[in-house]
Amino acid sequence: MAHDHDHEHDPDHDHEHDHDHGEHDHEHDAEVEARRRLALAQIRQYGDPALRLTAHDVTDFDDDLRRLVDRMVGLMHDAQGVGLAATQVGVLRRLFVFETDDDGVHAIVNPRIVERGDELESDTEGCLSLQGVRIPVERPTRVVLEGKDPHGEDVHLELEGYGARVVQHELDHLDGVLIIDRTDDEHRKEALSALRPRVALR
Repeated sequence: MAHDHDHEHDPDHDHEHDHDHGEHDHEHDAEVEARRRLALAQIRQYGDPALRLTAHDVTDFDDDLRRLVDRMVGLMHDAQGVGLAATQVGVLRRLFVFETDDDGVHAIVNPRIVERGDELESDTEGCLSLQGVRIPVERPTRVVLEGKDPHGEDVHLELEGYGARVVQHELDHLDGVLIIDRTDDEHRKEALSALRPRVALR
């Protein structure tokens, strides 16, 4: 899931470099942008068949899995996202990583939502696989998520608000579901128009 700037969790972060403006900042910004573009180039984009496939349960909690988690966390950070599912890197395993607040990155293997709150809320979502698209999606505001960590230990998370939204977004990816499937007709048409490759006139 793409980072939503309305949900900044560290308001001080933007002011860390105020004291040394100028060339250093410009170089830093250019490097960050280059890393973002490189990461996005490794994340499957809309139209890629992998995004419509259903991921399979993970059975081996081995070094291969943990290397995949490390790679996904790195891509998520470089792409400036808050969540990334394995299908977005072309791997059909039920696994996603996310980070929405100060308690660090979570990697959830074989995730499942075991409880959903009754209250629904519509909010804008973006996606690292649908560049330039931000559309409203209605979801429960509270979920209970269970699964395993990359070492096979049980995970139980009770999430509200933004965290609940992010994990539902990532879990959708593992079932081949995208945000354009969860929005209204008008916003879906707008999004598809933005995503459609520009046809070159002959």
